[in-house]
Amino acid sequence: MKTADFGAFVNFLGPRDGLVHISELSDGRVAKTTDVVKQGDAVKVKVVGFDDRGKVKLSMRVVDQQTGADISENVGAKPSRPSRQRDAD
Repeated sequence: MKTADFGAFVNFLGPRDGLVHISELSDGRVAKTTDVVKQGDAVKVKVVGFDDRGKVKLSMRVVDQQTGADISENVGAKPSRPSRQRDAD
């Protein structure tokens, strides 16, 4: 695992890497990636999708880190953020 300000890159299934965005590290708010994970940590993740460039999106918050069980139903979806409107000039 390699950490960045916006999340952590995790190697899974051999040569594959994916990003756990900072919002998917934990169910609560995370100020810094390193508050939850450190470089080299082994974590359990779930593939939650692909971005528009085909890169793998991963989540730690929907996986019980002790057992590896999928807890998606227990934690639910992240609340959506209100859209920002900009003034047209």
